[in-house]
Amino acid sequence: MAWLAETSEPAPKNPVDSLEQIVSANEWPFERIGEDEIAFGVAGLHAQYQLWFGWHAESGALEFRCAFDLGVPDRRYVEICEVLARVNQQLWIGHFETSPKDAQVTFRHTTLSGPGLTQPNLESLVEVALSACDRCYPAFMLMLWGGKKPEDAVAAAMLETVGEA
Repeated sequence: MAWLAETSEPAPKNPVDSLEQIVSANEWPFERIGEDEIAFGVAGLHAQYQLWFGWHAESGALEFRCAFDLGVPDRRYVEICEVLARVNQQLWIGHFETSPKDAQVTFRHTTLSGPGLTQPNLESLVEVALSACDRCYPAFMLMLWGGKKPEDAVAAAMLETVGEA
């Protein structure tokens, strides 16, 4: 495979500037952390989400995280990881992760620069992440506090409804 040593395309502008416009237009509280980072909070259906975007100019990548607190007890860490794995199989963009060090679950996605970093696509990325968090949050809660096995919690929360009642 041949790699291009140089490109004639100009370096992409910082997408964090576009994100600040989106956040301001929605009147979400935010903090601009230097030139390449922005953090803000959004109320979801089930929880308050903490969103963070970081622009890595050298690699032309935009990293995105959307975290929420669940209060995962240490003894339930293996089970929450099973729920995460089952939920991740059903996502078409991004993934959920957690760490035994904290009680948070984080939706994470990284995208490379190019024509995909337009303001409408950045808005869509935020919408996809918030939708995934709102849709999957019940699976985590059913397993942690509802007494469901991981597979049952995911099946109940990810149930696709068809039609109207």
